[in-house]
Amino acid sequence: MPLATLRHMELTGSVPALTAAYEVIRQPLGEILPRLSAVLAELVPHRAAAELSTHCAHSPFKTYGDAELSGRLTTAHLAPLLASGIPGRPWQGTLALAGSEWPVLAVTSRATIRGAVLLLVRDADADAVDAPAAALVQALWDVVTSHFDRLAAEALPGALARSRTAAGTRARVIAELGEAYAAALTGVLGVLRSRTLDDAAARATATDLAVSALVELRAEAERDQEIAEEPACQAFARLADSLRPLVRYSPVRLELGAPDSARTVAADVAHTARVIVRTLLLKVLEQEAVSRVHVGWQITDDALRATVRDDGSGALTHGGLADGGIAGRLEVLNGRLDVDAVPGWGTTVSATIPLRVSQDPSPDPLTALGERELQVLARLALGHRNRAIAQELHISESTVKFHVAKILTKLGVESRGEAAALFHAVA
Repeated sequence: MPLATLRHMELTGSVPALTAAYEVIRQPLGEILPRLSAVLAELVPHRAAAELSTHCAHSPFKTYGDAELSGRLTTAHLAPLLASGIPGRPWQGTLALAGSEWPVLAVTSRATIRGAVLLLVRDADADAVDAPAAALVQALWDVVTSHFDRLAAEALPGALARSRTAAGTRARVIAELGEAYAAALTGVLGVLRSRTLDDAAARATATDLAVSALVELRAEAERDQEIAEEPACQAFARLADSLRPLVRYSPVRLELGAPDSARTVAADVAHTARVIVRTLLLKVLEQEAVSRVHVGWQITDDALRATVRDDGSGALTHGGLADGGIAGRLEVLNGRLDVDAVPGWGTTVSATIPLRVSQDPSPDPLTALGERELQVLARLALGHRNRAIAQELHISESTVKFHVAKILTKLGVESRGEAAALFHAVA
């Protein structure tokens, strides 16, 4: 167990591991990776850190550290490590990054159902990490991912709303970028395949490179979908596993109706549906005259419908079932709860969650901006000039000018002053 490993390492005097773990998980989500990197820096010196955490629909991929390295890391580097990694067996090897080979340490955890991987990029001349140090990194990462899983499973309505908005925005941005790059690369292929070109070898090489770029671009979108979404049947199987212990020693017979659908659902929708069904089942089991409960999911093009039906007295009411956080969770996702009680025959409770994100009639204009554009706009709103912004964000002035031009276009304003005023109005 991770906790046992941490205690052992603390008692043997390597580091105050339990204190370190506490210092990491007490941070806000956005600060966990920087804090974890700082905690591990003395034990395993490294220049950059990255994580791929499938629990999070908001931002599953994060990087921290040396901008030259962390800026080059992508999900394409971490996804294979997550797929092939073995929990409890940290992997050491090299990674081609920024034109060089860098020694890395990769640690995989299965504390969350679909796993998470931590990557530490080390100095080029770094020695191999010894076994005790690697074991401590593994233990800390297991603690952190267990914390992630709890936060995902017990997400508050506000966190659900942010996650849903971010996931929808990211999907839109990926679609837009995909269309733009696919059009550009297809045009390049058309030129390179032209019979007017003389150097056949150069044409063949360039064609292969362009085809590889197209394949990688499509793979990026597929990887994002795998992280941000979950197959409905798999999501229901996880629910079933969590419900069976609730009736294991009860006379109540539990019947399960898995969804007859091969489609995927957003991770936050799946989390919410599971939490709601568990809460409803506990309410139903509080009745005395229940001998059978049926739990089922139905997936349509527009919604996930989770149903809990019992053969009890039919005395349950909407007011008695809407507490326990159910109402708040459904409200965030624009869902609804329906209760159909027939005295003497039982109660059927249905929670319906839309699968498509509805459009806000007054959307936040800043949602159109990317993360870097928001960073530039925030500094622009403080009155900083391009040179100061470039120094603060460690980018060139020409890059700042490019971001400012994109910001003005996306916000539909004509000057930096108007953009700053809009930022202050929204913020």
